[in-house]
Amino acid sequence: MELISPAVIIILGCVALLLFLQRKNLRGPPCIRGWLPWIGAGFEFGKAPLEFIEKARIKYGPVFTVFVMGTRMTFVTEEEGINVFLKSKEINFELAVQKPIYRTASIPKNTFLTLHEKLYIMMKGKIGTFNLYQLTGQLTEELHEQLENLGTHGTMELNNLVRHLLYPVTMNILFKKGLFPTDERKIREFYQHFQAYDEGFEYGCQMPECLLRNWSKSKKWLLALFEKTIPDMKTYRSAKDNSMTLIQAMLDIVETERKEEMSPNYGLLLLWASLSNAVPVAFWTLGFVLSHPTVHETILEGISSVFGTAGRDKMEVSEDDLKKLPLIKWCILEAIRLRAPGIITRKVMKPVKILNYTIPSGDLLMLSPFWLHRNPKYFPEPELFKPERWKKANLEKHAFLDWFMAFGSGKYQCPGRWFALLQIQICIILILYKYDCSLLDPLPKQADRRDCKCSVP
Repeated sequence: MELISPAVIIILGCVALLLFLQRKNLRGPPCIRGWLPWIGAGFEFGKAPLEFIEKARIKYGPVFTVFVMGTRMTFVTEEEGINVFLKSKEINFELAVQKPIYRTASIPKNTFLTLHEKLYIMMKGKIGTFNLYQLTGQLTEELHEQLENLGTHGTMELNNLVRHLLYPVTMNILFKKGLFPTDERKIREFYQHFQAYDEGFEYGCQMPECLLRNWSKSKKWLLALFEKTIPDMKTYRSAKDNSMTLIQAMLDIVETERKEEMSPNYGLLLLWASLSNAVPVAFWTLGFVLSHPTVHETILEGISSVFGTAGRDKMEVSEDDLKKLPLIKWCILEAIRLRAPGIITRKVMKPVKILNYTIPSGDLLMLSPFWLHRNPKYFPEPELFKPERWKKANLEKHAFLDWFMAFGSGKYQCPGRWFALLQIQICIILILYKYDCSLLDPLPKQADRRDCKCSVP
């Protein structure tokens, strides 16, 4: 009688162990594993994450797990799971984002956990609602300066128009006046590297840097930019009020905790956070407004009633002026609702129950604002651009509509959300006041922002 080879015994043992673990986890949600070790369903998920999530929800129900790049991601799409995501004490935000931050900004875990709450509190105070409108005049002045460089008429891609305005304005205000380059070659170089870094950010969050050569090159270029310019940022003072910039307040905290070597890394993280979302939101808002003639006309009438007949002269924008033009903020929030980021996440620290499933510790609990905002139970006629739905939100008390999750939730909502909204409001007012804009191409249906041109006759 022949003996069974050791290899066969090992294989049978592995199969038995797998079956045992699957049986033990029968009460877990359906799991989409894919066929490749470690990568799992990574290729299918990475091609079109939003479509993947919706197809999985239809096939497997309101709670399901996806195995991607060695990580279990459990998605919740209905009210009970969303309530666990928002309220459970057994899930954690900082531990969910720590690894992506290490991969994209090279900030070690211990440094991030030491500094995160201190930096968050500082930013929430400095660019939160209490100090927000002190920045109105500076934003208006900076935007006027950039608009003067555009000329009075022409055609350009809408995304490039917005980027041309918001990149230098944001960097001049939050970092240092003059940080954004003025030489055409250097501007193109900055655009090239930041765009490569931004577009590859999702892959950078999940994959080893050695597999992303071009993305890694742009990341290192941006880090070198901050290593070179941080000494000047520390000593910079505004000529008008001698106040500290946001980056200076951040560097103070980083250095107080004796983490000076991480200053360029936090500079890179702040740069990405301040530019990567404001530009697409402004793009989509202008695109939706210009695609809806009644909304466009109503906004122009409002601007004329507040600032006089539309023209090319400079005007000042005040807090009171903005309160007289609520439709613009409604349009921004409605554009965000329709084009919100794909996923927000928390880490499961102890097993939690959702419906009849037990979500094990170590899973990343995931929520898709994009699909949540398309649930007709929470947002009637969800696919339509209806800025008037925001009348019901108590925006004067800084409250959004229920189930609006674009800025995250709970303790660590985006600290720059009110600054971004203010910046985009003023940007849209000045563009529509100065230019008679129209779209030459249909507005894209989803995330492609490159094929929409804007004309100023």
